[in-house]
Amino acid sequence: MFSHVFVSVSDFERAFRFYGALMDSLGVELRFCERERPWAGWHSAGETRPLFVICRPYDGQPQHPGNGQMVAFAAASREVVRASYQTALDHGGTCEGPPGLRPQYHDNYYGAYFRDPDGNKLCVACHAPTAGGA
Repeated sequence: MFSHVFVSVSDFERAFRFYGALMDSLGVELRFCERERPWAGWHSAGETRPLFVICRPYDGQPQHPGNGQMVAFAAASREVVRASYQTALDHGGTCEGPPGLRPQYHDNYYGAYFRDPDGNKLCVACHAPTAGGA
């Protein structure tokens, strides 16, 4: 469905440290990093798309997070959700909702919500039942 998701950042090096750690916790691979531009992109292992890309705003204006916008990453298990959430907080993220079941979405929805250091809202979610997705 998606070619890429782009999130703007104000401080590339800070964002790269944050997203590098988060993507490692999710098992997502770095595809490119061009500090001179600056921008970086990640994709799922063995894939080329979709890409998740960070960069300073193209128009040169200050970065600001969108109201009501969020990027949600799929996690293979609830443990990955918990580990990724903690990684995000350990690297400058702020809590928007700790890991837990969200049955209002569906019986097996287990997610965590946080913001990156620039205020962009993110989620990590597992949709697997507890058996095999603990």
